[in-house]
Amino acid sequence: MNNSPESYLATHFNGLQLEPALFYEWQNSIRFEISNPQIEYDDPAVMQQAFYRSITLFNQVFAPLDDILVVTDVATKANNNFLHHKPLNVYRKYIKEQRILDQLQLQERDNTEEEVKIYRFWLGCKKGDVRYPQLLRALCYEDFRHSSSILKSNPESGSNVYFINQTKKIIFHLYDDRGCDILAADKEDIRFLYNEYNEWILNYDRKEIDSTFR
Repeated sequence: MNNSPESYLATHFNGLQLEPALFYEWQNSIRFEISNPQIEYDDPAVMQQAFYRSITLFNQVFAPLDDILVVTDVATKANNNFLHHKPLNVYRKYIKEQRILDQLQLQERDNTEEEVKIYRFWLGCKKGDVRYPQLLRALCYEDFRHSSSILKSNPESGSNVYFINQTKKIIFHLYDDRGCDILAADKEDIRFLYNEYNEWILNYDRKEIDSTFR
């Protein structure tokens, strides 16, 4: 299964647009706190918690045989053509086999108001095709100057990575080390996350989340 993100979302998520912050655009969603804001950002415990929580939630959402769509939006200045020359670099480190990488799709669009170009990559795969611990770690480091960040060679650009579980109709968006949005076409498909990881829910949005799942 290798649908485009737009066609899949039109069918199962009422045409939802993939852009931050997804939690506020879809009722059947949970926002989890990934790192501890009470700990100084340079304390190693911050990232240790972020890695643990993000990988734990990912493993709960995605099973080995699920069909996954990995979608990456890269926003860069309109005159920055670095992705024209090396378009696969966004994915190369995180996809295990070239035969999977060869299926990568790319769509470009211009945002003339903000003078930026958006590159949307998407790839149909299975969980085992992706080095997801490394990718989740990179996403946690996205706001830091770190060697594992996805766009370390082009820091003026920004990116968002969305994992769509096409089998279970669930969207997973780790937006950075602070939090993760998980959405479902049917809220009952993520109720187990609400129950089992309730203490990880971001308190700022807890009232709204409780009203959905109680």
